[in-house]
Amino acid sequence: MSEAKEKDPRLGHRGRLREKFLRHGLEKFTDEEIVELLLTFGTPRKDCKQAARELLKAFGSIRAVFEAELEELGKVKDLGPNNPVAIKFIAAVAGTYLKQGLIGRDYLASSRKVFLYLQHDLENLPKEVFKVIFLDGANGVLGIEDVSRGTVGAADVHPREVIERTLAFHAAGLVFAHNHPSGNVRPSPDDFRLTRQLVHAARLVEANVVDHLIVGKGGAYFSFRDQGHLARFEAEFKQFYYTRD
Repeated sequence: MSEAKEKDPRLGHRGRLREKFLRHGLEKFTDEEIVELLLTFGTPRKDCKQAARELLKAFGSIRAVFEAELEELGKVKDLGPNNPVAIKFIAAVAGTYLKQGLIGRDYLASSRKVFLYLQHDLENLPKEVFKVIFLDGANGVLGIEDVSRGTVGAADVHPREVIERTLAFHAAGLVFAHNHPSGNVRPSPDDFRLTRQLVHAARLVEANVVDHLIVGKGGAYFSFRDQGHLARFEAEFKQFYYTRD
């Protein structure tokens, strides 16, 4: 190593950050240090402290940095051309990691992991996305799919397509989830109408809707199961199909 490199304080600072992570994980890191260390991997010969500071100033939190659009990241001073792609790549990897961590797990026993996955994937999206978690007869997670990506306030979900995917997975249980970009988790009339249709359609193919979750912001969510609406829709189905002459 040359004498110039040995005396470069930036290299020593990066080394200290990496050593700190190896010793303590992220527990003793500030948000600025987390972003700074991330940026060093895409910026080999530049001080990243100021760029990390500018990112947090522009977006307010690490989570918001990861969920920012590429175009918005590119406007941040001192960030450089490679780091916006690196940031989006890492955010996508995190989502895949959380998703794959659910496959094969018991949905009910892994409820915290389900929430973390849904929160990561849905909380700050600018448009509505409707997801389905497919379960086997023991509530094990078979798969997770997006069935609709819509404009703000109107995800276009077709019950027929949901049932086709249910049959393809040989699923016995279904969990639905979608986001409200406004942050307000109160169900709309369309949310109630769609949930009723999906509950009835699922029962016709001998599948059970375990829940429908609406994800807002800051960890807020609404559960159709917890609020008693799924039980009401299930009772309607039984009354119509099993109590008629």
